Amino acid sequence: MTSGRVTVYFAALLARTAEGWEASDTELDDVETLTDLIELARGAAKDDDTVLAFIEHEDAWFGVVRVDGEDDPHIYVSDAAAAARTSYGAMLTDELLGRDPDDDLDSLVDLDGTEDGEPDEDDDTDPAPVPVGPLGDGDILADLGMEEKELKSLDGDALESIADMLGCSMEGLEAVR
Repeated sequence: MTSGRVTVYFAALLARTAEGWEASDTELDDVETLTDLIELARGAAKDDDTVLAFIEHEDAWFGVVRVDGEDDPHIYVSDAAAAARTSYGAMLTDELLGRDPDDDLDSLVDLDGTEDGEPDEDDDTDPAPVPVGPLGDGDILADLGMEEKELKSLDGDALESIADMLGCSMEGLEAVR
């Protein structure tokens, strides 16, 4: 969560336990990469249970990263174009679009011998455009009771809707929101 430039994120972890789903807020201060976020989620898991990492940016977009044990994570972003303009959103959309975040850094440094501003003749790959609207695994919550159509229709109260569907209490999260 950052407030200096009015960039406000809300992040929460929803972890499946033997007693049901448990919600907790989480700090993103140490999260710089998607790997960091996945490790944070795995740290909240009991055994190899499912954990949903939820990130929301000022009601403009939300993202869900689902971690099931050591399986590859599943990612969903409600509005990719809006998310791509923010640091945590770009982290998610870059992964979904197969972009390497280091490519942006490589373009700033002239390591291949070309003049600044001169295109590299061998590089004919354009980065995938960021679509407006949802991006990622729309069925990320289908086996938990929320179909893709319902997920895509969520708005600013997405976390509450997801938690309600899971039977998860939001009492502790509402206090920090």
